[in-house]
Amino acid sequence: MDVLTRRQREIFNFLRDNQENFTYPPSLDELCAALDMASRGSLHKHIMALINAGLVEPFNGNKQTGIRLTAQARLEDVAAGQDLPFVGSIAAGKPIEALETLSYMSVPDALKSDKPCYVLQVKGDSMIEAGIFDGDWVVIEQRPYARNGEIVVALIENTEATLKYIEQTAGQVLLLPANATMTALSYRPEQVEIQGVLIGQMRSYRSH
Repeated sequence: MDVLTRRQREIFNFLRDNQENFTYPPSLDELCAALDMASRGSLHKHIMALINAGLVEPFNGNKQTGIRLTAQARLEDVAAGQDLPFVGSIAAGKPIEALETLSYMSVPDALKSDKPCYVLQVKGDSMIEAGIFDGDWVVIEQRPYARNGEIVVALIENTEATLKYIEQTAGQVLLLPANATMTALSYRPEQVEIQGVLIGQMRSYRSH
């Protein structure tokens, strides 16, 4: 955000603070009116700067083309507050797909970092020897890299995500369970995308 001009910051803040007030993401004309800007061309230049910064994106809805925050910008904005996005389930066992953001969860500051974070709920028992059990919530620091031995969210072949220890060499990525009855998963580096690293964990002991 430090690279933005005053006007670009104003536009970004308006989209952030009013995103729930529009049926569709606002058009350039609607933004001009809301921000009291006379020049549509000037607004377009500011929007292009925000697009290049990865903060906003065009949205083609059923009725018009509008402007909305990118998923990354929404995630970073939430990370600055008390709640974190809860983005579904992650497999500690057979890989399953991580879902889109459904809601937000309150997370103690001690379990977060100063980088964008999100929460996943664990399904399965492949990480039980690391103290991670079915139904636990894990706090993930969003980043595309990890050190060997860290527990990561790994997206496999762009379709399935799993929670495992990672070991990386030049030609191989091993995703290792923490369960003696299960075996490691081996992939080529290009098959695996790191989506974050485990930094916190929460558990409920209520009976259901």
